[in-house]
Amino acid sequence: MGLEELWQLFPIILKEHNPVYTAWYNEEKANLLQALCDYDVRRINHIGSTSVCGLIAKPIVDILLELPHHYDMAVIIHLLQQNGWILMQKDEAQKTLDLNKGYTPSGFAEKVFHLHVKPLGDWGELYFRDYLREYPVVARQYETLKQSLIMQFEHNRDAYTDAKSAFIIEYTEKARLEYETRYLPPEH
Repeated sequence: MGLEELWQLFPIILKEHNPVYTAWYNEEKANLLQALCDYDVRRINHIGSTSVCGLIAKPIVDILLELPHHYDMAVIIHLLQQNGWILMQKDEAQKTLDLNKGYTPSGFAEKVFHLHVKPLGDWGELYFRDYLREYPVVARQYETLKQSLIMQFEHNRDAYTDAKSAFIIEYTEKARLEYETRYLPPEH
């Protein structure tokens, strides 16, 4: 199936915030910790719009899973795939993985997840999430931006994501200035 066909099958859908997203995250967090029980999970967080109460979002729970810098990508991929995750992208240089769950041949399942695996670090996703949680006016601006893009990019996930980038970068940088080293890993 080509990219265009995938985008048709899995369009961008925005929905009102659903409190069940937190329960979905907690359930999947427990599943991940069980699957990776022999590995040193450094940090795991609910990120993205579903982690911000009241914010419209794609009904997809984003999870950031942080492992030690030296983690074995092949082993982690294998363990996650055994637990229903589909590998979408791997960056060996950055030691990052993107996986998903809940994409079926007939469309979205009831519960859909994106998993971002990265080495423990000072990741912008955490700052951006915290800023949206603390500043509802900025969260509403982000919501308005997403709603304005949906008509144009409903079937082009990459373009939709790219069109949000300037906003995300701007407020992630503001959050970094305000929160300083909130997510900077401790020295070992």
